[in-house]
Amino acid sequence: MTPMAAVLALLLALSGMVVISADKYPSPSPPPYHYKSPPPHPPKEHYPPPPKKHYYYKSPPPPSPPKHYYYKSPPPPSPPKNHYYYKSPPPPPPKKHYYYKSPPPPPPKVHYYYKSPPPPHKY
Repeated sequence: MTPMAAVLALLLALSGMVVISADKYPSPSPPPYHYKSPPPHPPKEHYPPPPKKHYYYKSPPPPSPPKHYYYKSPPPPSPPKNHYYYKSPPPPPPKKHYYYKSPPPPPPKVHYYYKSPPPPHKY
């Protein structure tokens, strides 16, 4: 026991009470947890019903006066056209530039060295 617990036990013993050490007798495990049932509902109080609301509906608007529609007059007929515009011919297509392959270079000149004729045979 700790010194503080010993002092408390001594004071209680002197006052005539029985002290049981917590070290000798451990406290029993707590009982298993049971869910509590919800508390009963309180009795409903009877209130007077709310007063009924009176709805005032807006009266429909008076009928609108008949509308006068002004139609646009058709445009005056156009004067006869005496100018005839012909479509210009399309521009000529651009000239294509053809690049021809240059002719192959001439073959290199070959120098042939002929064997000189044998000297005339002496008898």
